[in-house]
Amino acid sequence: MKQKVFVSKGVPMEAIAHLKKEGYLVVQGKDVKKEGKGAHALLCMLTVKVDEKVMDAVGSQLKVVSNMATGLDNIDFAAAKKRGVSVANTPGVLTETVAEHAVALLLTLTRRIVEGDSFMRKKKYKGWDPELLLGVELKGKTLGVVGHGRIGCRTAEILQKGFDMSTLYYDIEGPDVHEVCGARKYSLQELLRKSDVVSIHVPLLATTRHLIGAKELQLMKKTAYLINTARGPIVDETALVTALQAGEIAGAGLDVFEKEPKMATGLSLLSNVVLTPHIASASREARGAMAQLAAQNIIAILKNV
Repeated sequence: MKQKVFVSKGVPMEAIAHLKKEGYLVVQGKDVKKEGKGAHALLCMLTVKVDEKVMDAVGSQLKVVSNMATGLDNIDFAAAKKRGVSVANTPGVLTETVAEHAVALLLTLTRRIVEGDSFMRKKKYKGWDPELLLGVELKGKTLGVVGHGRIGCRTAEILQKGFDMSTLYYDIEGPDVHEVCGARKYSLQELLRKSDVVSIHVPLLATTRHLIGAKELQLMKKTAYLINTARGPIVDETALVTALQAGEIAGAGLDVFEKEPKMATGLSLLSNVVLTPHIASASREARGAMAQLAAQNIIAILKNV
């Protein structure tokens, strides 16, 4: 009998084709409890909550949950371990595209691209003005990377080489001076005080939820920018709105939100923020590679159980 794999609705066809080619019975749907019943593997996106109730509904034959994402905060690890279910993700293949998006958010903020685009579409442009929509240059500024994994390191590399920015980093682990990009390690508080740009790249854990709150935002320079392409709850979004309204920091670029798809009250009304709908990994190259890797994880694990 063919082993059954449940694939969340929306997962690219590359994953389904790969699984079918390997001889698995693939069922794609939205309701993992109902349509995933009897599955030996689940291929899910980060929007699908896989907790103990889901695992029990799927059945005791479940052997692997493969997340098409780097983060794993949607999966109950304790429940998986208790049931002998392996958990896999897709790191590495989205490093480049997420790092590029972090840089894109920063450039959009500092050069006021969204404001300029709106200005033109509303036909407000009457001719060149030396004071019109003045931004800031990145050259010579200091980047603070919060979480120096693959994506944080690549973001630092782009901004160092492309814009001559110096880099500081904060991480639980890591050397005093990072061997790849030469970034010096600081405490989170020191990094926030010294950085002109703070870019967040930590996973969402109990210890990182609201890692950046009101106190941390007050430590930042009034001229500093905050970029978040990691997970929304790492930043206290209500506190961020208050800080932006009060001019405690210069601006923020957000691809993720604390209570997606909702945003904190007042956030969308601010002109000093750039907002994108969780699309940092949304390149054709990355999404295809993520789907393939998620499928490969399932194949490799099921072959060895």
